[in-house]
Amino acid sequence: MPKPPVSFFRWESLLTVLTAVVMLAVWQVISSCGLVSEVLVPSPYVVLNSFYRILLDGYKGTSLWGHIAISMYRLLGSFALVIVTAIPLGLVSGSSSKVAAVLDPVVEFYRPLPPLAYYTLLIIWMGIDNPSKFALLYLAGFAPVYVACVAGVRRIKPEFIHAARSLGASKWQTFRYVIVPATLPDIFTGLKTALGVAYSTLVAAEMVAAESGVGWMVLDASKFLRSDVVFVGIFIMGTTGALLALAITFIENWLVPWRGRE
Repeated sequence: MPKPPVSFFRWESLLTVLTAVVMLAVWQVISSCGLVSEVLVPSPYVVLNSFYRILLDGYKGTSLWGHIAISMYRLLGSFALVIVTAIPLGLVSGSSSKVAAVLDPVVEFYRPLPPLAYYTLLIIWMGIDNPSKFALLYLAGFAPVYVACVAGVRRIKPEFIHAARSLGASKWQTFRYVIVPATLPDIFTGLKTALGVAYSTLVAAEMVAAESGVGWMVLDASKFLRSDVVFVGIFIMGTTGALLALAITFIENWLVPWRGRE
């Protein structure tokens, strides 16, 4: 059977572009007609001009790229720690009831807690600088990845494990060639969830106790009713968050090409 011709036109992409255009047009109409005060909702031109000025001159002594770099350093540094600890611990915990008996109560105890609820303790213990933020983001991102890994392991059919062992595979070989590949979709689901939770926690932490970063920039601008700068910060956070999620999706499609094709 011949393959269908490759289409370079996708209605979904067109709808995405149209949605953005409509939202921008509505925003412009609201600003032009004076339906809302310019102080509260600046026009797209004012926001774009503010972005250009911050891009050239920075904000409060730090360049825009500096604020973004500081936030990404805090986010990606803690996220890397989550990856190298939560994934192996979650996989081992899902495979061993003894390990689960030790780790599950700890994770389930703090997982429902709002991260800012224990942020004050972290500040008291580690200070206002980056160590407390790293710890906060690590704890916020650890639980979703750990839980996803445990659930992924427990969802594997026992027949797969028995088949591998009956063919002579050792416990390590079974773990590497059966358990890890089977749980990759769940791992990436947990990573996406953890990234969103960690990013929102980062912004809140920078608003509570920081002197730099995109979240701090938004909070500082709000004190002086600089809505244009607030909008710039919001768009930066939304764009960087979407790009990071897109990067994870790209890696997932590369490592898990069979997802959705079972």
